[in-house]
Order: sequence, then structure tokens, then C-alpha cells
Amino acid sequence: MEVRVWLGYDLGVKGDYPGLYAWLDDHDAIECGESFCSFLFECSDRDNLKPELLAAIQNAVQLSPTDRIYVIYRRNDNLTSGSFLWGRRKACPWEGYGSKRENTEESDPE
Repeated sequence: MEVRVWLGYDLGVKGDYPGLYAWLDDHDAIECGESFCSFLFECSDRDNLKPELLAAIQNAVQLSPTDRIYVIYRRNDNLTSGSFLWGRRKACPWEGYGSKRENTEESDPE
């Protein structure tokens, strides 16, 4: 079955971008912003999409421990899901720029 996926990637400065770009080109991926794309991926079932997609990418791309790949897709239950195929979340560069206020109330011990 073909499943529409959106893929975000961060391979750092020394990442295997030629390998990833060749793989994305072979899958007719369309650009959706900086390091973000979408394409149709053929998998046996939506429940198997993530392991099959990761295996396909790993066959074409040299991934390092610091690389990150995030996928968004619609699950079998028709809910949208997103998770890291490779790597994990890191600190947000925008943290602290918003208008959230910390609770700065302090009280003296009695």
C-alpha cells in the first residue's frame, strides 16, 4: 500500500546528504521547506511503515548517531502520528523567546 509521508531531516554538517537526496529523488519527494519533504512510500501495512521506511533509508544513507529523521503519517486508525525514525528530540532553539511568565513568587520560611 502507498502511504503519504512527510519527512524532516537533520544530518548535520557532515551528513550523507548525497545519499539521502538520491533516495528522495528516487521516491519523487517534493520539497516542503528547509529539510522537510513529502512523498508516497510503498509499505506492507501502515502499522509497519516506520520500520520499513527506516530500513529503506538505512540501505541508501550512511546515518551517524547524531543524525535525526522525523516522519509524520496517517495511521490505520486514521489519526496523524509523528515520531523520530532516527535520533531524538533536542533542546528547542526558541525556548525563552515567548511571552510565558514564570511563577517568581517567593516566600520566606516561617
